[in-house]
Amino acid sequence: MRKIESSEKLLLFAIIFFITIFVTSTLNAQIVETETFKVEYDQKLQQPLWVEYTITCPNGKVSRHGMDFWVPEGYDTSDNNDYRNNIWDKGHLAPAASFSCSEELLYSTFSYLNSALQHEGLNRGQWSRLEAFERDAAKFFDTDIHVRVDVLFTDESKVLKTGATVPSGFIKTITIGEVKRKFVFPNEDTKGTNWIDYIKE
Repeated sequence: MRKIESSEKLLLFAIIFFITIFVTSTLNAQIVETETFKVEYDQKLQQPLWVEYTITCPNGKVSRHGMDFWVPEGYDTSDNNDYRNNIWDKGHLAPAASFSCSEELLYSTFSYLNSALQHEGLNRGQWSRLEAFERDAAKFFDTDIHVRVDVLFTDESKVLKTGATVPSGFIKTITIGEVKRKFVFPNEDTKGTNWIDYIKE
């Protein structure tokens, strides 16, 4: 039997290590496609890793009154306890206002699969204003508006006592026809800024 060289052992160890990491990540994160958005959700973090959507009804008028976020069956997500008595909003990543042409579509955006722990000053500030710009663009341009939100985490991301991990920031990429713009937001208050301040490319 041929003796395995130390370099081969190291390579074999590295392959096994990365396969283990991949399998663990796959078990924790799952891609789910709904009628309003597509998401990769990490059940260990209890947060989405990314969400993609296309604005379908920027002129929708259905009221969100009485609607609240709901836990989808079969998934371990964040819930009301993670957002109680703190600075974190239930931040829609696929915005409700962009799917308010029917109660069914609107309600689907309230899944916790579409909710991130987002600083209230960001969610109600420049993030909300950028969402309004997306809808205005959808009304103006004769083309689809595609959006992808990547949710960022670091080794220092805070884990709440209730179990969910707080994102460190968000990258929003908006595609209008052939034009693509990327915005990078830290997960903090945006008071005193403008959404255009966060354009990176």
